[in-house]
Amino acid sequence: MVFWKIRRNPYPLVFACLRESGVYAFFTRSSAANIPVNMALCEKLNLDRDTYSVSIPLGATINMAGAAITITVLTLAAVHTLGVPVDLPTALLLSVVASLCACGASGVAGGSLLLIPLACNMFGIPNDIAMQVVAVGFIIGVLQDSCETALNSSTDVLFTAAACQAEDERLANNALRS
Repeated sequence: MVFWKIRRNPYPLVFACLRESGVYAFFTRSSAANIPVNMALCEKLNLDRDTYSVSIPLGATINMAGAAITITVLTLAAVHTLGVPVDLPTALLLSVVASLCACGASGVAGGSLLLIPLACNMFGIPNDIAMQVVAVGFIIGVLQDSCETALNSSTDVLFTAAACQAEDERLANNALRS
C-alpha cells in the first residue's frame, strides 16, 4: 500500500519506522505511551506538522491492525480446535468484524484480548470456551502484545509519512504544470 501511494521503494521508510517507533512500542506495549516517540520521528522525517499532529494521536486510538490479527488468529484457532467448519466468506467476515472491533480496543497492554469472545460468538462458541481462548492469549500475551503494539505504532508513522510524501509530490507536480 505504501508503494502504491509514494511510487518508490518503501523499505527505507518501513525500516526507519520500525527502528525508531517499533522498538519503543515493543517495550512499552502501549500505543498511547508511544505517541511522543512517533511525533518526534515525524518531526525528524520533516513531515507536515498539521498532518501528523492529527494522524498520530488518531492512529494510536483506532489503527489497531495488530489487534485485528490477534482477534482473527485466536478465534480461528479456537474454531479449528472445536472442529467447526469455516469457509472463505466466513473467514473474510471474521476479518472485517475483527478490524472494526479492533478500533475499539484500548491502547493498553492486552486490550485486544477482551474482544475475542465477541468474535467467537460469530461461530456459536460459548463464552466459557471463549474465555479459555482469552486465557491462552494472556499466557502468550507478553510477546504477542509487544509485537502487536510495535506493528500498530510503527504503521501510524508509516502511513502518515506515505500520505505526506504523496501530497508533497502532488503539489510539486501541480507547480510544474502551472
